[in-house]
Amino acid sequence: MIKFFLPLMLFTASLHAQQKQKVMVMEIKDEIDPRMTRYVKLALAHAESTKADYVIVDMDTYGGVLTDAKEIVDLMMDFKKPIWVYINSDAASAGALISIACDSIYMSPGASIGAATVVNGSDGMAAPDKYQSYMRSIMRATAEENGRNPIIAEGMVDDRVVIEGVKEAGKVITFTTTEAIANGYCEAKVASLQEILARNKVKEYTLETYQLGFAEKIIAFVLNPFISGILILIIIGGIYFEMQAPGIGFPLFAAIAALVLYLVPYYLNGLADYWEIIALFIGIVLIAAEIFVIPGFGVAGVTGIALTITSLVLIMINNDFFNFEYVPFGNIVTATFVALGGLTGGILLLFFGGAQLANTKAFNRIALTDTQEKSQGFTVNAGVEVMIGKKGTAFTILRPSGKVMIDEQIYDAFTRGEFVERDEQIEVISTEGVTLTVKKV
Repeated sequence: MIKFFLPLMLFTASLHAQQKQKVMVMEIKDEIDPRMTRYVKLALAHAESTKADYVIVDMDTYGGVLTDAKEIVDLMMDFKKPIWVYINSDAASAGALISIACDSIYMSPGASIGAATVVNGSDGMAAPDKYQSYMRSIMRATAEENGRNPIIAEGMVDDRVVIEGVKEAGKVITFTTTEAIANGYCEAKVASLQEILARNKVKEYTLETYQLGFAEKIIAFVLNPFISGILILIIIGGIYFEMQAPGIGFPLFAAIAALVLYLVPYYLNGLADYWEIIALFIGIVLIAAEIFVIPGFGVAGVTGIALTITSLVLIMINNDFFNFEYVPFGNIVTATFVALGGLTGGILLLFFGGAQLANTKAFNRIALTDTQEKSQGFTVNAGVEVMIGKKGTAFTILRPSGKVMIDEQIYDAFTRGEFVERDEQIEVISTEGVTLTVKKV
């Protein structure tokens, strides 16, 4: 009998588990920006791949960037399964638009929805009417699509709209929970996600809150302005220290890795456009050309530095080809300080940390610092060894490496940090293998 009933019990338990409906919770509890857009896109893709039956948006936001809100709305409107929103505190501005795009709206006691007037990112004042008109049309269209009064949606944007018994001129609509229910902008007042499911007769279910994966958390970590500043410092420092020695070594790889870590997260989050990345590389190329090819320091160097700094700043903010109308002023200030701070820190590192770096244990692990003494059987090219003290001229610009001419012969050489223009007098002060160390005389 046990042999007969055990498979039957296992089959019944499996069938019961399969009958449970899947509910995924997606949290929108921060500013609506490219990072939130990416989060929503990944969350909905996860819901689709796991075949979730319902998605609940846990909402508490004061709004954010209009273009990102519109993209989130489009993602939600295209999703095939029901999406319900639970406003547990605030759904203002872009948050109101996203809430209206959901199939059902539920609000906690004391919550609010509305106040969707478009404002400038710099001063918080109302944006020009062409932007308000765009927002009004989106609000109307979204409300109509989900069977809600489009005039009320428009009244959340435009203070000129008059709705008898609801709104007078000179104010935009912001509904409390009770007012939203009375005007068809909320299905019910609830105190929890579970209550929403109970009201919709969803009894047997599994509840999953979507969380970003490890790689996405790393991306979010790198987007921290402080980390971005450190990466810029590593880029500048790595390039400088690579220039101090011939060949390709660890500093260059560190600079490349930092550059990739800096660019990829901003690109994936929609902040870095192609033209901004191209401008950054053009700036770096111009600086390199000024250092290694073009004599002196002129237009190419200044242009390269300006392009590099500007592109580093623009990559971190959500501008539309130099249109900063909807970029919060604080974001611009933060990005500027991060870029300049990273560059300044890199320069300070070069001047004050370069000499001490060679004496650190970390540097000794990645660099060959042993001295090969004659007493141990090591020898050097005698022709090079006797060059110490000889004088000649710089055959190329030394920045700090290049070539010198001594007694009509050309040798590889580098300085200890100083720049030497072509044809300037130099003196050999030491040798490094078959390479000369020189100074300007």
